[in-house]
Amino acid sequence: MENQAYIDRVEAMSESEIDALPVGVITLDLAGKVKRYNKMEAELARLDQKSQLGKDFFVDVAPCTANPEFQGRFTTLAAKSAGVETFDYIFRFSWGHQRVHITFVKKAARDEVDVLVTRVGA
Repeated sequence: MENQAYIDRVEAMSESEIDALPVGVITLDLAGKVKRYNKMEAELARLDQKSQLGKDFFVDVAPCTANPEFQGRFTTLAAKSAGVETFDYIFRFSWGHQRVHITFVKKAARDEVDVLVTRVGA
C-alpha cells in the first residue's frame, strides 16, 4: 500500500496499529521533535524505536534530512494550518543509502506532522 492510503487514518491509530503498518511512521512536533516512531521505521533505519522519542529528528535521529529538500519542506508545511507534501528522497545512512517516498501530513488543529516513509525498491 502507498502512503496515500494512510493519510486520513494514521493520526487516529493506536501505537500497536502504527507498529503493524508496512510503512515507516514518524510523528514530529512543529519544532521537529519525535513524538511517535513506529517499529517498521526503526527496523529499516536500524535504530532503537523507543530511544528516538523526544529527540530532534533533524539533528539526533536523521541528520541526513537537515537540508532544504527535506527539512525545508517540513518547515514550510509546519507553518501552514494543514496540508500534504509528497516527494522522493534518499536517506544516507553510514551503512548505506535507501531510496524512499515521503509523505508529510499536517491536519488542521494539530501541532504535529506525520511523516510516512515507503521504501522504494529492495
